Amino acid sequence: MTLFLHQVETELPPERQKMLRVVRNRDKALEGIRVLLVDDDVRNVFALTSALESHGAMVEITRNGREAVDFVQARGETLDVVLMDIMMPVMDGYTAIAEIRKDERFRHLPIIAVTAKAMKDDQERCLAAGANDYLAKPVDLDGLLSLVRVWVSKPRRPR
Repeated sequence: MTLFLHQVETELPPERQKMLRVVRNRDKALEGIRVLLVDDDVRNVFALTSALESHGAMVEITRNGREAVDFVQARGETLDVVLMDIMMPVMDGYTAIAEIRKDERFRHLPIIAVTAKAMKDDQERCLAAGANDYLAKPVDLDGLLSLVRVWVSKPRRPR
């Protein structure tokens, strides 16, 4: 059976073969997880969305803290993890995280702060606001994927 399938696959056009390789190499731990990406920089949104989606995650996007809080309040039960930029217009990430944590339903929703502010005080401030973890920009994609894997695999208390 394996030989037959291999023969069939080798007869496919190169782009279809590549598609099959991508699907086979997806990270099963990220397959189907729902991520809210909160960032106002289109380059970051593109890079992070591409990386997460290529590993099977489903990504929702908001552009500032206010949009993120509104999204979580409306559809937070569908999320597995939030990636929160800190420096954004309208409402910064610190405030957004604190607002999300005020709602008892989302006390245990994993929130990872993703920020260019990389000083020790910045990390402590993110955690004090209610973030579960912290990742400095520029984002190391392997580090990000590993961190997301850790937080989505942890058992959470019911929201």
